Amino acid sequence: MNKIKAHVWCFGNNVDTDLIIAARYLNTSEPSELAKHIMEDADPDFVKKFNKGEVIVAGENFGCGSSREHAPIALKAAGVSAVIAKSFARIFYRNSFNMGLLIFELSNADEIKEGEEVEIDLDGGTIKNVTTDKTYKFAPIPPFMQELVNAGGLIKYAQKKLETQKL
Repeated sequence: MNKIKAHVWCFGNNVDTDLIIAARYLNTSEPSELAKHIMEDADPDFVKKFNKGEVIVAGENFGCGSSREHAPIALKAAGVSAVIAKSFARIFYRNSFNMGLLIFELSNADEIKEGEEVEIDLDGGTIKNVTTDKTYKFAPIPPFMQELVNAGGLIKYAQKKLETQKL
């Protein structure tokens, strides 16, 4: 998947992991169950309005708070194709790649508004706001992190590596 074209949902600064998936749902780690509750405390009807493949755009420090892997797992399982934010909390950044969730740091992410449509070109390193016809350059994903995403996360990456070593 080299291009993603999707509708945008916007959230502000300091979206913490408890807002992404509330702690009351952490009695399971089943991705499909977690997916039913993403962003519920920000918008109780979000899951009903959200369509698989859409993109979340946020401000600074997305994924701050607890270092739970449940947050990127829930987003990915719900069908979020990518998260674009001004910045990410460090542990969320790493957990996202480990879980195979695409994330992009974009200093002017706040220029993209809810309801707009974006096209993310992974090879070209650009995010185009199709609605406004404005194109942004994002910091390239480090090659190893891209390998993790392509494999579906760290565990699947490690399993593939083990399989190739056995051959």
